[in-house]
Amino acid sequence: MIEIERKFLVKASDYREESRSQLRILQGFLSTDPDRTIRVRCIGTRGFLTIKGRSYDAGTSRPEWEYEIPLVEAEELLALCEAHPVEKVRYQVEAGPHIFEVDEFTGLNEGLILAEVELTAASESFIKPAWLGREVTGDIRYYNSHLSLNPFTQWKE
Repeated sequence: MIEIERKFLVKASDYREESRSQLRILQGFLSTDPDRTIRVRCIGTRGFLTIKGRSYDAGTSRPEWEYEIPLVEAEELLALCEAHPVEKVRYQVEAGPHIFEVDEFTGLNEGLILAEVELTAASESFIKPAWLGREVTGDIRYYNSHLSLNPFTQWKE
């Protein structure tokens, strides 16, 4: 399976009023190798294991496989993960036929807010809500795997 998405910084909090759901996410990485990122996630009472391959198309596309696993196993795997867990609250916001996932990071990534939109093709057009900021698709600093190793609160820029 190929995941195609674009990622943006968020410049305003208007998305909260437009949101249709809110989820707490805790995730860690068993591997942060760009050729084979392996992520473990806990979302509410559900656990997930995700494997992603190297990005291409300027960071827009990458192979991805995701499997639901028992929550207790996800929690056990989190204890084996590299570096720091990534904590965030995810809001889902509809914009035309697309759904933006807006992540407000907490913990060591406090202050960072990113929005992602999944597409069916890299060239697909989509509505850009007013709260959408600068595009950061392909900028490795904003990959969750990178944020687990280099938290936003420790950036010098």
